[in-house]
Amino acid sequence: MLGYWQTNDRYQEFVLKTLKEIAVSDPESLLEYKDAISKMLIFNTDPLEKVITPLYSPIGRRAEVQPEIFRSLVLMDHMQIPLDKWTEKLKNNKVLRTIAGFTLLNLPKTSSYYDFINRVYDLDERPAVRGKKLKPRKKLGKGEKLPPKNPGVVAKIVGKIIDDEPKFIKGINRRKERCLQKIFAEVSVARSHELGLIPDSVNASGDGTCIPTGASHFGTKTCKCNEQGIYKCDCPRKFSDPNATWGWDSHNELWYYGYTGYFISTYNKHLKVDLPLYLRLVEASRHDSVSAVFALAEFRDLYPNLHINTFISDSASDNYATYELLDHWNINAVIALNPKNKGNFKYPPALRIDDNGVPICPGGHKMIYAGFCGKDRCRNKWRCPRVLGKAEPCSACSDCSPSAYGRVIYTKPDWDLRLFTRIPRGSSAWKAMMKQRTAAERVNNRVLNHYGVEDSKTRGKKRISFSVTLAAINVHLDAQLKHLTSNKLFDFYDLFDLPKTA
Repeated sequence: MLGYWQTNDRYQEFVLKTLKEIAVSDPESLLEYKDAISKMLIFNTDPLEKVITPLYSPIGRRAEVQPEIFRSLVLMDHMQIPLDKWTEKLKNNKVLRTIAGFTLLNLPKTSSYYDFINRVYDLDERPAVRGKKLKPRKKLGKGEKLPPKNPGVVAKIVGKIIDDEPKFIKGINRRKERCLQKIFAEVSVARSHELGLIPDSVNASGDGTCIPTGASHFGTKTCKCNEQGIYKCDCPRKFSDPNATWGWDSHNELWYYGYTGYFISTYNKHLKVDLPLYLRLVEASRHDSVSAVFALAEFRDLYPNLHINTFISDSASDNYATYELLDHWNINAVIALNPKNKGNFKYPPALRIDDNGVPICPGGHKMIYAGFCGKDRCRNKWRCPRVLGKAEPCSACSDCSPSAYGRVIYTKPDWDLRLFTRIPRGSSAWKAMMKQRTAAERVNNRVLNHYGVEDSKTRGKKRISFSVTLAAINVHLDAQLKHLTSNKLFDFYDLFDLPKTA
């Protein structure tokens, strides 16, 4: 059962009192950890209690300092120190020990951290004994993604969601990472939303990224073939990361052993920061088109108070089922066309258009986008380029509309959801929105490289997922601190009466 829960207010009182005493004799020790102190002081762990309370029995030995353990894990990730060295570091460093919320009397052991992780993410990852999963030999082309194993699976998933979304959500909510996602939503995304860093209606970018495992794909031999001089055998081996699979890294053009991380992110234009909203690890062999529809459904369930205005993605999600799902949820689709699917359209054959769905006038000029005609008509309006000064008069003008307003053409999204998107392909609005897709790539970079997930050599879906979540929490804390500091709502130097020139 859960023991005494130190509230965030009590934690802040403890930290400020202790660090002010240290600042009197050793102000340099505070300045050394300025960013860490600032981030932990604005990090509120109170929402964590309602999420993890069901994980503990109402009877039995009390589990103490649980908010401090979680805060300590986030601080550890900020400092980029491995867990086996972190507990020793806290013993010998009073500043870090204090901002984690501990004293020398209640410092937890390393096993307490692992117990916390195992409760939050209850996934059995005991080493498995099985045959080798051979590395695929065939390499794909430059920039080419691994094709889906079942081409029609996205349409089947979308059909289930549209037919009965509550039933679909109830089924996927049994997944093991659900609690970890709830923690991230409550302690980080909700706080950023409260501060105004995330609006009620967001433009969300979805993207997958390769995350290699630290475990070996060779496994460990359990047979005695070596003693008999047989060094290459097909006997079952022990694998320390039983859930890892082979996947194709289209950027580096190589096969990797591990997982695919699928993240949904958004961009804050005012602060120029990228914020992760949704995180999930899946099989390395899973196609991003499958991960995208699952992620969108789970996002809507995790964040009932947030609405996705526009979903931005690369060509991995360029399939009719995804467009149908987005239209069903009233979400704009800004998805790059897959070059292999060009010409695979459903628009009326009498209408001449280019590859981006822009109508072409009889003179061969692109018509000019003139806006979207409300929900009642649900159509895009296009005007004559000559009348708007975008093209010179030509021989075709005599056979075109005599109106001074010029010829008008309408296209309807329901003709072809993929081609006639609500935000017309190739328009300035579409291009501006597509530029925001890089937010997902930058979030991937911050999580994997800046916060060291890729270099940590962590093995196991559970621990990699936890590392990814800790990194994402730190990304939010960085943005929140930037916001509070720029608006003069937080000042490290004033809190501890330190000179700003120190």
